[in-house]
Amino acid sequence: MDDNPAGVRCEQPRDEACWQWSATKPMGKMPKTRSTLKGLNCSSSGSANPEVGHTLVELIATVSIISILAMGVLPLARISVKRQKETELHHSLREMREAIDHYKDAADRGFIEVKLGTDGYPPDMETLVKGVTQLNTTDKKLRFLRRIPIDPMTGKAEWGLRSSQDSPDSSSFGGQNVYDVYSKSGGVALDGSKYSEW
Repeated sequence: MDDNPAGVRCEQPRDEACWQWSATKPMGKMPKTRSTLKGLNCSSSGSANPEVGHTLVELIATVSIISILAMGVLPLARISVKRQKETELHHSLREMREAIDHYKDAADRGFIEVKLGTDGYPPDMETLVKGVTQLNTTDKKLRFLRRIPIDPMTGKAEWGLRSSQDSPDSSSFGGQNVYDVYSKSGGVALDGSKYSEW
């Protein structure tokens, strides 16, 4: 009688499966050596094991592809961060310039006292935050800015200032009033313009 019944086929791992099958046979017919397992038709042919290890070449190719993709993603990430900072800079400049304009409007309408030489503009940025007492009231203050924003390009709440007597492209502050603000960053924007010229 054949020790290998019809339909019995050993899969991977080969030796372990064949020894387990042979262990179910009577002691007198148990294979003694690996050479006797040939009759058990233990071959790797048939349904192969799909979980095979990666070769070194495949591993190197995978790492190379990932590295190339990473090198392409990093510049895009830097551009995205820079664009976000530029958006924040636009917002901060707009917020401060609107506060200066509201102060000037209140001064022109006679709601606040106009100091000599200021031309109705705030004397400094802190005045916009602290506020000024409204005329004809005792304790009512007009505030125009919650806080001085941080320049996203420099990471500091320090801004370049221009007075109404300074030239539009002046890099020095006359000190008479705060007519305009600009970034102190010497960087260049994505569109090629300088942040200090915004």
